Amino acid sequence: MQEVTRILRQFDGQDGQHASDLLLPIIYDELRRLAAIKLQQERPGHSLQATALVHEAFVRLVDGEEQQKWKNRNHFYAAAAEAMRRILIESARQRLTEKRGGKIARSDMRLDEIPSKMDGEFLIELNDAIEELHSIDPQKAHLVDLRYFCGMTLEEVAEVMGISRASASRYWTFTKAWLYDRLRND
Repeated sequence: MQEVTRILRQFDGQDGQHASDLLLPIIYDELRRLAAIKLQQERPGHSLQATALVHEAFVRLVDGEEQQKWKNRNHFYAAAAEAMRRILIESARQRLTEKRGGKIARSDMRLDEIPSKMDGEFLIELNDAIEELHSIDPQKAHLVDLRYFCGMTLEEVAEVMGISRASASRYWTFTKAWLYDRLRND
């Protein structure tokens, strides 16, 4: 873990490409595991594969126009979760455009009854709710990103966010209720 943090700090210096080359082999398996978990929750026949999702997220994180400044491993994984979420949302929106024959129709769905294979419509509704939550409480929105879009357990979320397992559990309970209410009202 300290090696990842040390490499991430190299992104602040002139040797960003070298740091990128060192970083990917170290974190690749973990990012791929998280992407595979997330993609298992997607609809069957999803065009994105875990490898492609990891590579696209990694490219967005390290090859952006603006050089990122990573504080530590947790900061990087949080950004990776956000990048994966955005990639999946973009994919869902693209699938549902009129050009591609999609028509968005809202449907009632209980948050605790989320199907194992989420469709694009629900994913967009969930994203809109998460964006609203982010403006109210960014920490709880980040928790949703890590739980839904990276497939992390509460223990993993607590570690990445730097909070206790009990706090992660309380936040998760609150956030599920808030999202359920928000999605039900839509």
